[in-house]
Amino acid sequence: MLYKALLYIHVTSAVLSIGPFFLLFSTIKKLRQADEQTEQAYLDTFRFAVYLAKHAGHVLVVAGILLAVLGSWPWTTPWLLLTIIILVASLLFLARAFSPTIRKFGTPGADRQQLVDKLLRAVWIYVVLLLTMLWLMVTKPMLW
Repeated sequence: MLYKALLYIHVTSAVLSIGPFFLLFSTIKKLRQADEQTEQAYLDTFRFAVYLAKHAGHVLVVAGILLAVLGSWPWTTPWLLLTIIILVASLLFLARAFSPTIRKFGTPGADRQQLVDKLLRAVWIYVVLLLTMLWLMVTKPMLW
């Protein structure tokens, strides 16, 4: 029963970690044409998505560790090991990709379109990283 509850928490936190980033694609489109006042509302959406993903990611990692400890998968299982490597990369990426770029919007003389392009690229990279981890968790491929 505990394992199933942890699995549910793990899956729910995965959805909360990935889902908000898909909404950011439409936010980026609107951000390109926003005036300064509206721009802040769209940037707040970005901040919230990153905040939600970060905290849901904490729950995701803790639940994942507990699942690995309680389950039958050894830490050296290829899909689990690769997921951990991608997780570390995604955490480093998340820490550097969004907040510094969002802060630059307030800088006088900043090239808004370049910053929006940078945010779009960061969202795509992060989504690909998250979906790769999701694929590994769901399919559990034996890679080596």
